[in-house]
Amino acid sequence: MTSAEKSATPRYQQIKQDLLDRIAAKEWGIGEAIPPEQTLARDFGVARMTVNRALQELTQAGVLVRRRGSGTYVAPPRVHTSLLQIRNIADEIAERGHRYDSALLRLESVPASADQALLFGIETGAPLFRSVIVHRENDVPIQVEDRLVNPEVAPHYLAQRFKTQTPSAYLSMVAPLAGAHYTVEARLPGREIAAHLAISTKDPCLVVLRTTRTEDRVASQAELWHPGQLYQLTGGV
Repeated sequence: MTSAEKSATPRYQQIKQDLLDRIAAKEWGIGEAIPPEQTLARDFGVARMTVNRALQELTQAGVLVRRRGSGTYVAPPRVHTSLLQIRNIADEIAERGHRYDSALLRLESVPASADQALLFGIETGAPLFRSVIVHRENDVPIQVEDRLVNPEVAPHYLAQRFKTQTPSAYLSMVAPLAGAHYTVEARLPGREIAAHLAISTKDPCLVVLRTTRTEDRVASQAELWHPGQLYQLTGGV
């Protein structure tokens, strides 16, 4: 960019390009924090509002991720996943050469509501197994999985700790997939989901509701929350 072009470029765009250049040069690696707004404003000699606009646009583009009460971090590359395959998220992350880990938040038996009983073909109030897990890539949370499981197809589900094996991988062994149904929508997260994903309740999420079948019955239903700025679903036939 020539000096004339640079002078004609809005200051926030110059800051965006500078930050992109520094990220490309590995000054900050994936998952590392960049300096806070007030520091950047001082370094660039601009108002904090100007820096904020640059960071907001880089966040919307999936370059940065802002964690409430923590700071702004270099985001992992935007995740591409397909609706046409049920993949183990740990395998997807490993294939990208990144590190997978997770946090098991809940593992419990819950009574089926009337709608859940109808879906699973059981009596209202009968037990269902529930797990809630946060999946992370290079320490960045990329999915909250809230799953209900039919005890008849996975009676030992609550005995699993899901540290080295995901629920999807476990169920594929004990209840081989015979079919699946998806719905996908954009939704704003509640406080709990937002906290688990380290985002704001104003940041839209991509939510996949996936029901899987084994033989003649529903095996599980998973509600999968993804930060919209980090995820993109793809498909084709």
